[in-house]
Amino acid sequence: MKEFHCGTLVPGCDWHTRHQEEAEVMRRAIEHMRETHGETIIRETMVEAIRSRIENKRDAA
Repeated sequence: MKEFHCGTLVPGCDWHTRHQEEAEVMRRAIEHMRETHGETIIRETMVEAIRSRIENKRDAA
């Protein structure tokens, strides 16, 4: 399971997402950045920043 917490990139933001596929976590995170934080242009540096903050989490048993 992959997990991204927006607060690791945008201090004070409590939003997070998780999914089996990193690509889906990235899609959700970028959508969140556009809708919530008003990012109209998603540069490669932001994509890299998001990707570097995605963590591997074990599925809850």
